[in-house]
Order: sequence, then C-alpha cells, then structure tokens
Amino acid sequence: MIGIVDYNMGNLASVINAFEKIGAKIAVESDPDKLKKYDKLILPGVGAFGDAMKHLRENSMDSAIIEYSKTQKPLLGICLGMQLLFESSQEFGKHKGLGLIEGKVVAFDEDNFDHKLKVPHMGWNELFVSRETPIFKNLPKEFYLYFVHSYHVVCDDKYAIGKTYYGYEFVSAVNKDNIYGIQPHPEKSHNNGLKIIENFVDL
Repeated sequence: MIGIVDYNMGNLASVINAFEKIGAKIAVESDPDKLKKYDKLILPGVGAFGDAMKHLRENSMDSAIIEYSKTQKPLLGICLGMQLLFESSQEFGKHKGLGLIEGKVVAFDEDNFDHKLKVPHMGWNELFVSRETPIFKNLPKEFYLYFVHSYHVVCDDKYAIGKTYYGYEFVSAVNKDNIYGIQPHPEKSHNNGLKIIENFVDL
C-alpha cells in the first residue's frame, strides 16, 4: 500500500488518479502515526515552502516523515514535495526544510538567464537523465515532463539524477538512498509521467 501525505497543500486528486490508473493501491493519510504502515510514501505539494512546512509541523507530520525516511522504504517528493526534502528555502524569507537531503531551494536567477524568459517556469520541458536510476527505467535519456515552479534546488551533483535547462541548467530530479524527488509533475505528464509512477511503485 502506498500512502500520500495529506497536509492541506494542494489538490491530491490528480496524484491519486495517476496511481490508480496504473492499478496501484493508494490511500490519503493525514495521521502522522500511521505513516509507518505504508510500503511507500508520496509527499506532494503545491504552494509556498514556508506555508508547507508550517502545515507539516502543526501535527508533527514533519517528524513522522523524517522517521519514515529511516525505514529504507521508498519516499518520493513531487514538485514542492521535492523541495521540502532539502535543508532550507529562500522563498519569501528563509525557511527550514525536512533536511533529508543536503542542499537548498533558491529562486530562478533571471539575471543569469542566457536570454529573456518568464518566471514561473511553466509548461513542457525536457528532463535529461544525469544518473541511472530505477525510477527512470525504460525511459529515454531525454524526455518531456510538465513543470510549474519559480524556485529550484541547488545541491551536490551526487544527488542529481535529472537536470533541466531553463535559462540555465538546474537539478530537476534527485535521489539519496531510498529518498527520491522530482520537480515536474509526473501525474500531469501523460505517458512519461505514468512510467515514472509505475517505476516508483515497482521499487
């Protein structure tokens, strides 16, 4: 059984539909004490980093996720959920994250773009696989996914499994041990996204 962390940050319907489409057994969980019963865990999220961490802390969901990560069972952060895996974010001030992966979340630096682009980064863009990983199994080295974000992760290259180019190259997918994160929305990315979800389920 796969659990989706519910902490009042974003509509979970599209994530649920994507997992159900491939036949996965999935449940929405808002009780931190019950996270440990799941075989795999999804941390989704839409909105601001600081608000998300506030919601996670309100009922100790943050510490429950940290404890879950120590079980070696697979954990996947999606979009804002990926960013929350890191130590801090500069979004609307400085905020402490879950600290499961070393690194920080920063705004797109438009001054360093190679040409004028709009922020947020919104729409279809390529993910370039930078390291072999089970969640990209049977996908090409470069494939398109759907993005919506104004901030991105900066971390040691050893954690990067995917990168994307928007004004400059940034890390768009990460892995550390049993912990995975992906900046684009696989649940909104048609067949490529469904394949990532299927691969996660198969871990």
